[in-house]
Amino acid sequence: MLRKAGGEGKQMAFLFSDEQITDESFLEDINNLLNTGDVPNLYPTEDLIAVLEMCRPAAQAAGKALDGSQEALYAFFQERVKQNLHVCLCMSPIGDAFRNRLRQFPSMINCCTIDWFQEWPQDALEVHIHVISYVLIH
Repeated sequence: MLRKAGGEGKQMAFLFSDEQITDESFLEDINNLLNTGDVPNLYPTEDLIAVLEMCRPAAQAAGKALDGSQEALYAFFQERVKQNLHVCLCMSPIGDAFRNRLRQFPSMINCCTIDWFQEWPQDALEVHIHVISYVLIH
């Protein structure tokens, strides 16, 4: 998806629910993706170079000063990922897991718009308010 969103410039949506979290490291990758538009160490060097070359024509067309460095091209790639990849996280607000995940991975609050589509139970609202105040105050 990062290749298509950043390299090819295609608009994409990634839907990820809490039922798919079999390892908490998934959320670390999602947190990084939301914050920087990148998953660290995702690509081996040769694949990264190929991905960057995919977006070179678009960077030149956008008038980006590439000055021969891979860093400028990589920054352009990350911006395109942020612009084109929409991450949709679906999580239940009930229980400790939601609160703990929001504390551990702050980009799920800072880089997201939170929408809910059903009425939350009172205990979930209290947990949610506690988490928000924790993030903002501490």
